[in-house]
Amino acid sequence: MRVNLLTHTTDRSESNTGAIPLLLTIRPACGLPGDYDWQTDSKALLRLLRLQTDLPEYKLERFEEGLHSRVGARLTNVELNDTVLTKIGYFID
Repeated sequence: MRVNLLTHTTDRSESNTGAIPLLLTIRPACGLPGDYDWQTDSKALLRLLRLQTDLPEYKLERFEEGLHSRVGARLTNVELNDTVLTKIGYFID
C-alpha cells in the first residue's frame, strides 16, 4: 500500500539512547480517508524504513535530518507492505 508518512515530535528531548519520541501519521497516498497515528521513536522508525522499504539512502538521510527540525519530517508515496502495516497496527480493528 502506498502511504504518506508525517512525523510530529512528542517531546523535543532525546532519550538516553539518542532516539526522539515521535507520533507518526500514516495517511493513504491515494487521498482516501484512513489516517492512523503510531507512537514510536526516531531510531525505530528509521530502522523500519531501512529494512522494510526500498527507499534510497539519500531520501532516508534527508528524512532523518527532518526529524530533528521543529517542522518534522515527511515522506510521500512510500510503499509499505501489508505485513509492516499490520505490525504497527494499521489494519487492526
